[in-house]
Amino acid sequence: MSNRSWFYASNGQQQGPFPEIQLRDLITRGTVRADTLVWSEGMSGWQRAGEIPGLMPSGAAPPSVTQPGGPPPMRAGGGYGGGGGYGGGALSIDFGILEFVWRSLVLVIGLLLVIPAPWVLVWYMNWIVPCVQVPGRPNLSFTGSAMTLVPWYFGAIALVVAVSFIGSDLLNNLVSLVQFVLYWLFLKLFIANLASNEQPLGLSFSGSIWAYLGWSILAVLSVFTIIGWAWVYTAWLRWFCRNIQGTRREVLFIGTGLEFLWRAIVAAIASLFIIPIPWVYRWMWQWLASQTVLAERGTHAKE
Repeated sequence: MSNRSWFYASNGQQQGPFPEIQLRDLITRGTVRADTLVWSEGMSGWQRAGEIPGLMPSGAAPPSVTQPGGPPPMRAGGGYGGGGGYGGGALSIDFGILEFVWRSLVLVIGLLLVIPAPWVLVWYMNWIVPCVQVPGRPNLSFTGSAMTLVPWYFGAIALVVAVSFIGSDLLNNLVSLVQFVLYWLFLKLFIANLASNEQPLGLSFSGSIWAYLGWSILAVLSVFTIIGWAWVYTAWLRWFCRNIQGTRREVLFIGTGLEFLWRAIVAAIASLFIIPIPWVYRWMWQWLASQTVLAERGTHAKE
């Protein structure tokens, strides 16, 4: 146990200094988590507690690079120095492979059975959302209700059944449009029902249905370019992140089309062997999360 003093960030404010024994007590109680930003003399900048060897229960000894003075100042918007240009930091996601497999199988079966789909989908969201770590927003959760989805979902099923009896091409196109509307509505519902520490985040999605439809059509057409789809999907993700409203910081996707492309190719090849699919899925989602950052307002994502 060292005699170092530590600072940690909470709700955009610097807390401390605390002796290391007290900081470890805060870690034990869950006040300081693996994604909490911390700083101690000898560190070049603020870092997540989980990235510092020896600080969290499973690591080794903390670094001892000498740097005198107090902690780096907070940036405008709640970020901290030493963040590689994005003050709020990147998202992360992790989940157990076995749990992912059985939950995903239940989800697929529930969707195939049609009737239980809204309940199974919300159940799956209640599991996967807490697996995401957002800097400054601990204990992420999804608070949406299956009953909110029921009118849209069963209304769409009734429309599909009616169209199948009528057999009109015009109505078939209408069904396709309704499906896009449902995806867009679920996206808005998903963003609006995110919470941290059981408190609603007050987020909203401002992207229009027509823009969403346009991106969907472009994504389908881009498949014919063989590789151009990767750049289209990357741009689509940037559009999606830009339209998340209600945050103190901007949400940016900073991944590039080339990075997306080679990872997708590796994932496709590995998936041919069937067994690696869960690991490939987690690997791709971890990359996507790491490329989604909270940045100071006005920061531009790399091209």
